[in-house]
Amino acid sequence: MKTIIEPFRIKSVEPIRMTTRAEREEKLAAARYNLFALKSRDVLIDLLTDSGTGAMSARQWAAVMNGDESYAGSPSFDRFKTAVQNLMPFDHIIPTHQGRAAEAILMSILGGPGRKIPSNTHFDTTRGNIEASGAEAIDLIIPEGRDSQSLHPFKGNMDLAALESLLTEHGDAVPAVMITITNNAGGGQPVSLENIQAASKLARRHGKLFIVDGCRFAENAWFIKQREPGQFERTITDIVRDCFACADGMTMSAKKDAFGNIGGWLALNDDDLAEQARVKLIQTEGFPTYGGLAGRDLEALAEGLAEIIDESYLRYRIRTNEYIVEQLDAMDIPVVKPAGGHAVFVDAKRWLPGMNPLDYPAHAVACRLYEIAGIRSCEIGSVMFGRQTDGSEKPAAMELVRLAFPRRTYTQSHADYVIEAFAELKDEITSLRGFTITNEPKQMRHFTCAFERQ
Repeated sequence: MKTIIEPFRIKSVEPIRMTTRAEREEKLAAARYNLFALKSRDVLIDLLTDSGTGAMSARQWAAVMNGDESYAGSPSFDRFKTAVQNLMPFDHIIPTHQGRAAEAILMSILGGPGRKIPSNTHFDTTRGNIEASGAEAIDLIIPEGRDSQSLHPFKGNMDLAALESLLTEHGDAVPAVMITITNNAGGGQPVSLENIQAASKLARRHGKLFIVDGCRFAENAWFIKQREPGQFERTITDIVRDCFACADGMTMSAKKDAFGNIGGWLALNDDDLAEQARVKLIQTEGFPTYGGLAGRDLEALAEGLAEIIDESYLRYRIRTNEYIVEQLDAMDIPVVKPAGGHAVFVDAKRWLPGMNPLDYPAHAVACRLYEIAGIRSCEIGSVMFGRQTDGSEKPAAMELVRLAFPRRTYTQSHADYVIEAFAELKDEITSLRGFTITNEPKQMRHFTCAFERQ
């Protein structure tokens, strides 16, 4: 059949409160034009993030009832650890309450003033945790990854020549090389298995740790299976194992490709690093066998890891984004192509070429989309990445509006509604005004800063 249906049935529903445009304009102004500050009850379709917002399955809810809440030695941890190691063959599995906690623990050990941490593209919390330690976060994406219209099949790839140059010139300052799969800030674009393995070889040749940020590992494996020569006949499980077999460790937000509403982990092979991490974990998160999570959360994640590698699900998941990208592209709305894994990305720089990047064109698009249709999205541009560590402003490489789809949450009609909303937004695009930031914290400002319309 040509139609790829949702590979699940709906057993429980949550009502959506319908609002008018006038109500939404009032709510957004009251939130000082920060979409993070909106109440979820005032949002019709919430595409702010795919992190922890997906629907858990009947099997996951059943697993929740098996949660053992013992402070130490819970069998729920054993099931969680087995599920992780079935896909990611690391010696030490250290649970945390979410991925940014794993990043914070890792950077408390590897970071520090004068250190440099390269990646294909660091996302916001990773960059924030690196910079909070005093280290420098460096993005080394391939040139095609900065071109929203390039059809390169693996636009998330690391620029290996740039990585080798960095390691040759500044190797003493680099404790580890990181790579993010898929590359969220670059449009949800995948990284090839060949590139992962080559980056690992480079890191190890220079005596550096190789760390994978694996929060969307299953989606990345699906793209490898579909696009990389010699991979189509292989299973998702085997591809995933190969992605992590060449790594010394990983950070993970289990709120993405583990179907969790909460959770994450840090995995390592080095015994000494793991011991340091566990000490920090006890200080900040919890005992090593629960790491800030309840036993029932560990059980849900263990089941989620078994479900995420289902190819019927992954086919449907990726096709949803492809469908919306195709429809927006047909309307001449500039989108990142090819479609990414977890989200649709609209290229606001191309859509609003006359707007100064430091007037935040992607944020302007995201705000008007909410006002028109009640759809909450997320800016990934100069609001998120424009502020430099010295306090200056610099336009981001790309000005994107991310529509991140929660897993197993919305249906075909919701996707069609999003497309119709963009058709209306297109009619108003020339009237959009930029924004000025009126109040902001020193780091990761996009979560809590305030704006006014120009």
